[in-house]
Amino acid sequence: MNVQLMWCKNTVLLFLFLGISCGSTNKLEVKSEKAKVDSLVDNSNKIIKQVQNNLNIIVGANQTEAYLPLLQGKRVGVVANQTSVIFKVNSEKLEVKSFTHIVDSLFSLEIDLKKVFSPEHGFRGTEDAGALVKDGVDSKTGLPIFSLHGKHKKPSKEQLKDLDVVVFDIQDVGVRFYTYISTLHYVMEACAENNISVIVLDRPNPNGNYIDGPTMEPEHTSFLGMHTIPLVHGLTIGEYATMINGEVWLKNKVKSDLTIIKMKHYTHNKPYSLPQRPSPNLPNDQSIKLYPSLGLFEGTTINAGRGTAFQFQRYGAPFLNSNTFNFTYTPKENFGAKYPKHKDILCYGEDLSKVKTEDSVTLQYIIKAYNNSNKKEVFFKTESFTKHAGTTKLQQQIIAGWDEKKIKATWKTDLDAFRLVRGKYLLYN
Repeated sequence: MNVQLMWCKNTVLLFLFLGISCGSTNKLEVKSEKAKVDSLVDNSNKIIKQVQNNLNIIVGANQTEAYLPLLQGKRVGVVANQTSVIFKVNSEKLEVKSFTHIVDSLFSLEIDLKKVFSPEHGFRGTEDAGALVKDGVDSKTGLPIFSLHGKHKKPSKEQLKDLDVVVFDIQDVGVRFYTYISTLHYVMEACAENNISVIVLDRPNPNGNYIDGPTMEPEHTSFLGMHTIPLVHGLTIGEYATMINGEVWLKNKVKSDLTIIKMKHYTHNKPYSLPQRPSPNLPNDQSIKLYPSLGLFEGTTINAGRGTAFQFQRYGAPFLNSNTFNFTYTPKENFGAKYPKHKDILCYGEDLSKVKTEDSVTLQYIIKAYNNSNKKEVFFKTESFTKHAGTTKLQQQIIAGWDEKKIKATWKTDLDAFRLVRGKYLLYN
């Protein structure tokens, strides 16, 4: 039985038991809670119904013959979320047919699994962005789950003491402020400090065919951006791990004992449709392509589609000029967003769900929103925006009225320098 479904079943049974104990008055609450649980399961763990255009790409997790020998006789930990799966494909219909979670697969193969580590959004990918994720237990395997987005963002020595190797398998989307690469950094660092090997099962980067955006300045590093890289880095998670090691970015200049299980048939120029949501608020190709640009709104008071079914495919706020923006929507509590910006308030903005996306970061949306805001004084959440942008300059340039072309010209020197660094760590053409 699927892990999510088992969890769902057990949760529902618990609520039913409580309903019997407390009387009939709780029946509606039980029904409501069951609906919420079912919604979480459905949204976080289903195959995205879109054409999978590169089924010939074989991800690292599917290459069991390459990594199982490295795990035999070893005590193993896994860093995983809902994307950590082995795919089964239907080549005739050009779609992923089903999948098996990597933890379930290793457990069934009698690998000595000791524990699971979960990143932002949790092991099953159901938590809000930025929400603290609690430790827990996997209901199917009985394995302890330790959160890397709660009390600890870095595995502790105590958590690692009974491990020989840690397997890292998480789908990335190639954007600096997407925190899974920060989790990767801390896992590599902790394992290096405790003489534990790391195996990264590589996956495609759906934004892997370009680099763009402002480069992180060292003084603004945080969990939203730990390295001096552009907003879009153009590397797979495996290539990024290799760069962390090669550029000696880990604390005290330690180096990870690192193995990358490479993909087959992948190139950076091949478009790739993710078969699963990489996180709750990235539901499809369109949102993933727009995320580098609309993600900058996270550091402002503008809603970027959270609380709707079109996350990162629209933006808006009550104080945007209604004469300029005739598209309206109202954010509501939903899967992935319990408290979206401007919850239950009519927002004026722009629908981007059908626009043609480009392989670049565009500033046209945030510039347009700022220029047509009736509350410019509260538009930016300066500290948060700086963490997302990686620099104070971008906010200053937008406020000063710079156009997109002029702003992007200031990125060129840093992007050219990064291209040279990136080239050293490419594992694919």
